[in-house]
Amino acid sequence: MKQIKESCGIFGVFNSTEAAQLTYYGLHALQHRGQEASGIVTSTYDENKKRWMMPIHKDHGLVLDVFNDPSLFDSKLLGMSAIGHNRYSTSGSSNNRANIQPFKVHYRDGNLALAHNGNISNARELRNAFSERGTIFQTTSDSELILHLIAQSRRKKQIDQIIDALTQLEGAFSLLMLTDSSLIAVRDPNGFRPLVLGVLRKPAEQGGDAYCVGSETCAFDLLGAEYVRDILPGEILVIDRKGCEGGHFSSYQLPQKHGVSQCIFEYIYFARPDSKVFGEMVDKVRRKMGKQLAHETPVPLLAAGEKPPIVISVPDSSNTATLGYVSECQKLGYSCKYEIGLIRNHYIGRTFISPGQDRRDTRVRLKFNTVEGVLRDRVVVLFDDSIVRGTTSKFLVKMIREAGAKEVHFRVSSPPVISPCFYGMDFPSQEELFANQFDTLEGMISWLGVDSLAYLSVDGMMTAVHQAHTKSLGYCNACFTAQYPTPVEMNISKEENDW
Repeated sequence: MKQIKESCGIFGVFNSTEAAQLTYYGLHALQHRGQEASGIVTSTYDENKKRWMMPIHKDHGLVLDVFNDPSLFDSKLLGMSAIGHNRYSTSGSSNNRANIQPFKVHYRDGNLALAHNGNISNARELRNAFSERGTIFQTTSDSELILHLIAQSRRKKQIDQIIDALTQLEGAFSLLMLTDSSLIAVRDPNGFRPLVLGVLRKPAEQGGDAYCVGSETCAFDLLGAEYVRDILPGEILVIDRKGCEGGHFSSYQLPQKHGVSQCIFEYIYFARPDSKVFGEMVDKVRRKMGKQLAHETPVPLLAAGEKPPIVISVPDSSNTATLGYVSECQKLGYSCKYEIGLIRNHYIGRTFISPGQDRRDTRVRLKFNTVEGVLRDRVVVLFDDSIVRGTTSKFLVKMIREAGAKEVHFRVSSPPVISPCFYGMDFPSQEELFANQFDTLEGMISWLGVDSLAYLSVDGMMTAVHQAHTKSLGYCNACFTAQYPTPVEMNISKEENDW
């Protein structure tokens, strides 16, 4: 359920005297995408040293904790452009401070900084090739490979070096790169992870428009920036001073080998419902998924005279899908009512960081509490967006029964998760996934301790997405189907993945 770590959040600003501050706010809006560490790097020209500099500040912790000293923005993180990163680790140890992004290097063509969201699926092959050439690595992150590929490219122009490097990558990479004179936004040819372009309108006397790029549009809302468009799958967009003045930026296209396959889990769980992702509002797509599940498996029918079932969501990512489910059930003639039966404590860490099952159960109870007056003596339909390991789900069912629920039925607005992800989601191994531990639905029902269990079908999920977004491109649903859109290296051990 909630043992999935979100994709990293990246955000950047070009052409603003407050580039670092704006990036700070952008990262704050994207905090849900990563809570392990945060960092910001800026590009500024040092008049005394007569050269470009890239001051950087990063550390473990949330954005508010890492940047709790206001003087950072007045004396250190100076410049007209900046990029930032919120981290959660899918590759590279989360305890290694060297793995905190953005990364920055100084090479023959100047300074270069990088913030990466995604996973490089051919990282082991690239790393081995570099090791044979004697390359020394500073981190255990697959993102560092991109910098080495750029620095070792034999192309003369910097943009050609970047293109040369990116054509050697497989997998998921939404990137922000900061050079001495530009901000470069990149999305892999499959378009796995979202990346959006925005503009902050300013009059010419204040320096003109500032441009921003981020993982989700909710970051633009906080700044008052306008959504312009998505960075296209395979696009390399160069945002520089010339483009700001002329209103047109240089754009390059990477070759597409495997088509477009945007991560459907962004709609299900990762993104905030108030964001526009892959060109459509997340809230709209989630409601469509809930409505589709109502057609496939509505609330249970009760005998005459019994109180109608209540439907409660597991806050917060399943809230809007639950609303869609309830409204469609009612439209279909099934009596039910949406209630708030679980209260979430937003000030407790995520359940997956607890190493032992006993501690995880304690974390669940710290994170969620039941509303006994709502649940007692009622038939309860517990609604969630996904089940991954199932441990949190099982404990929530136990809590709801202890609160006096008469029956507990489980509804899930996505299909069973059966396969690990190699594109930026920290799913468990195939053997650990809840759906793979049982041969029958009855086995799942018994283990969870529920009266019934129903998932949204794969076809239903795809129908809901396409109904919500008629102009959408292709999607990756490999975690539900095991049909990977690109070649992946299976059976990589945790040690290998952490180098």
